[in-house]
Amino acid sequence: MSDTTTGRFTWTTTVPVLALLVLVPTWGRYLPVALSVVVGVVLVGAVLAAVHHAEVVAHKVGEPFGSLVLAVAVTVIEVALIVTLMISGGEGTSSLARDTVFAAVMITLNGIVGLALVVGALKHHLAVFNAEGTGSALATVIALAGVTLVLPRFTEDSGPTFTGSQLAFAAVASLVLYGMFVFTQTVRHRDFFLPVPTDPRGPRDDDGDGHADPPTDREAWTSLALLLVALVAVVGLAKVCSPAIEDGVAAVGFPHAFVGVVIALTVLLPESIAASRAAARDKVQTSLNLAYGSAMASIGLTIPAIAIASIWLDGPLDLGLEPMQIVLLALTVVVSVLTVVPGRAKPLNGGVHLVLLASYLFLAANP
Repeated sequence: MSDTTTGRFTWTTTVPVLALLVLVPTWGRYLPVALSVVVGVVLVGAVLAAVHHAEVVAHKVGEPFGSLVLAVAVTVIEVALIVTLMISGGEGTSSLARDTVFAAVMITLNGIVGLALVVGALKHHLAVFNAEGTGSALATVIALAGVTLVLPRFTEDSGPTFTGSQLAFAAVASLVLYGMFVFTQTVRHRDFFLPVPTDPRGPRDDDGDGHADPPTDREAWTSLALLLVALVAVVGLAKVCSPAIEDGVAAVGFPHAFVGVVIALTVLLPESIAASRAAARDKVQTSLNLAYGSAMASIGLTIPAIAIASIWLDGPLDLGLEPMQIVLLALTVVVSVLTVVPGRAKPLNGGVHLVLLASYLFLAANP
């Protein structure tokens, strides 16, 4: 990426190191409000830097591998935030994984998709994408959400909690579904996930290959190292900020479940920006790869990781959605299918998704 030699590269280099320096004196301490705000700002900066470096590495390996790298990096951050908050204990931690994963699904399927479709359709008249690849991604997301988030509500025990064997099955099924999709996306049917060309002249670039020039090997390896540093910093700072996040949600009078929304919004904000930029460049397929890939990784990788972590965590693990959440998920599924099937979308399609996201956020704050 061209910005790796500009001032933007400077801040993305500095922030991960700064985050580690901030982590050392604050680890294991309860911070006052002012200092918690500072640490929170550094945490957000580390998340942004991590996703930036994931984008650099992603650009080096190309699509659709790039979207996969970014989705996995974001999911690592998400899992870190969930586990650190669950380890801290307290009210509502038994349902924190469910609330965060569901928030990620609603934000990606409605927020990122809706924003990308609106931006792409307004700028290029129609948002065009490959319905075959996008449809298979959506189908995988629906299956993952159904198995891990809906079925627990309807098991024989009539609770939101899987038994040990049921949780193990759900974790394995999630990994199998995710693995099959990754194989399809990167090996078997890679062409289905490449941006659909709408301009016969193609994009302009220096070497005339139709793509922006990738970063050098040195830039890619540097970004990989800084990505690892940023992820370590995010895990540590998340643990430091966990009491402040919960106190802040309680202070404004929102239910504890809104903590999951805060986590998902923090983690997915950079991806939302990246998807909007891709849509503005008439690469809506890349935007949808990011959205559905993130939703898929949020479920397919987070649930197995939390299942393993639950061996050492005290208390139950509530995964089953509440009735209102199931209704919102069902509405999202129906609208998503109708959006994806034609292979092109108008601004109206994106607007419908954004209204569903607004409904979810409002009801999460005012259940």
